[in-house]
Amino acid sequence: MQTTLSRRGFVQKTAMATLAATQLPSLIAAETPLSVALVGGAHIHTPGFINLLKGRSDVNVKSVWDHDAKRAAARAQSLGGKTQVVSDVNKIWSDGEIKGVVICSETDRHRELVLAAAAARKHLFVEKPLGFTARDSWMMAGAMEKAELLFTTGYFMRTDPKHLFLKDQIAKGLFGKITRARGSNCHNGSLGGWFDTEWRWMADPKQAGVGGFGDLGTHKLDILMWLLGDVESVTGSVNVITGRYGACDESGEALLKFKSGVTATLAAGWVDIDDPVQLLISGTEAHASIVGDKLYYKNAKVAGADGKTPFTALPPASRQPLHQWLDAMGGKGSQPLVSPKEAAARVAVMEAIYKGARSRTWVKV
Repeated sequence: MQTTLSRRGFVQKTAMATLAATQLPSLIAAETPLSVALVGGAHIHTPGFINLLKGRSDVNVKSVWDHDAKRAAARAQSLGGKTQVVSDVNKIWSDGEIKGVVICSETDRHRELVLAAAAARKHLFVEKPLGFTARDSWMMAGAMEKAELLFTTGYFMRTDPKHLFLKDQIAKGLFGKITRARGSNCHNGSLGGWFDTEWRWMADPKQAGVGGFGDLGTHKLDILMWLLGDVESVTGSVNVITGRYGACDESGEALLKFKSGVTATLAAGWVDIDDPVQLLISGTEAHASIVGDKLYYKNAKVAGADGKTPFTALPPASRQPLHQWLDAMGGKGSQPLVSPKEAAARVAVMEAIYKGARSRTWVKV
């Protein structure tokens, strides 16, 4: 039996077919993996980033470059058979398929690589710290902002529900006037010889720019500045403890005066066998401390915030920074990225702390 198609049905069917045809390229594009490149694989967090990248079906790591050819080959092998090693980094800058680059090189190589990537209009994830010096960092931040690139760095502590909760409470004014804060980020890396072999450059300030205090301190410095704003002046004490890595500092403590009037301390290093009290914020109407990875919060205006038992009414964790950056490039991101200026400001403050430690004076940031 032959079915006769009415003119109206024919028009409807034709319209649907036309619509499907016009949508096909976008559907294909949506299914095409986002191409990125790994530029430098020296940082200790590189293996973790590789695992994250491999776990995303919407991302293709097309190329790997490192000035160390052996390391480049090892990173490419970890990423899988489809990733190619390039001996000339310019091939990445000129590759139109590659939309973004993950830079995990030694810190003293960041400036050259970031400026070249910005000139090539590649979006950038740069492992912390952004630059070797404050001057380099501000230059890189300016280049990225001028090119209107998507950027973030590995400040993963911002994704912690406890920190997200405290940021919201401070923004709402529920702490009253904040009078002091303390941040700590320490581990036993130097005691355990973490930097004896593959990661040795991280304990060489000529390549890393800093030692143990700056390496770990930048994470908690970011949280303090994220919560409390810009820093006005600093001083500090930065020390060699074991001498395992020569003159590389392994521990330190800083005193920071924020423009808001808050005074804070920052502790960080590689020679601590424990680090139970990670953050403390004291205000005229609230008090918060993170002890043993639990938040204790005291605030008469917040239900359950008695300060005696762990406070658990927390928001969900955010996605890790590298995920956030990849999501943003794919048009799926809604969480705020670390801005280039924020990353540069952390380097400027850390540089001032080291200067204050050397001169035993207060240094204006």
